[in-house]
Amino acid sequence: MSLPEPLRRRLSSFSRTVFTDSHPTGPQYPGDRADNEIVSSLPLQMSLYFNVYFFPFWWLSTVIMLHLKYPVLSDYYKFILVTIMILASLIEVIRLYLGYMGNLQEKVPELAGFWLLSLLLQLPTILFLLFNEGLKIQPLERAVHIIFALFLTFQVIAAFVTLKRMVNKLAAHFHLNEFDQLEEHPVPDFYSLGKEERAVSMAGRG
Repeated sequence: MSLPEPLRRRLSSFSRTVFTDSHPTGPQYPGDRADNEIVSSLPLQMSLYFNVYFFPFWWLSTVIMLHLKYPVLSDYYKFILVTIMILASLIEVIRLYLGYMGNLQEKVPELAGFWLLSLLLQLPTILFLLFNEGLKIQPLERAVHIIFALFLTFQVIAAFVTLKRMVNKLAAHFHLNEFDQLEEHPVPDFYSLGKEERAVSMAGRG
């Protein structure tokens, strides 16, 4: 299972625009090659691993608390909470999958999708559940929402740093390939070719 190709191209373009270092630094040693560098983030992967086990606990706690306080909520907040629970559950499954694929396999589009889902959708949703007092937040809810918000905040920062490293690695790899192609197929010296053509032309006239 992978992202659709049009979406991958859009995410790749977005990543090159946002995460490319405007002042790249070259390898410290001539023997260093960009394709030998491992840029996957171990802290990010550990965070995703623990997040996978924490999410069912968060979901179960939130559903139980919603069931207990559902009769005292207004119709407006009942609809909002049910909608949020459905969307947050779907987004979290997709988000964790993209995070695993993007970080372990060093795939920029997947990791960029994970970063966008975390920053623009999941983190605002959890902050809404955490700080909106109209939802009659219970102590257990507050505790699990705080832990979830910490997971998301750390992952947003770690994924941002990892994406910058991945994009810069791809850019360096691309430039190295261009340099290798120039070494294999050097650009012809047009000045020398012009002199040779003139010499041949004069010999022909002679």
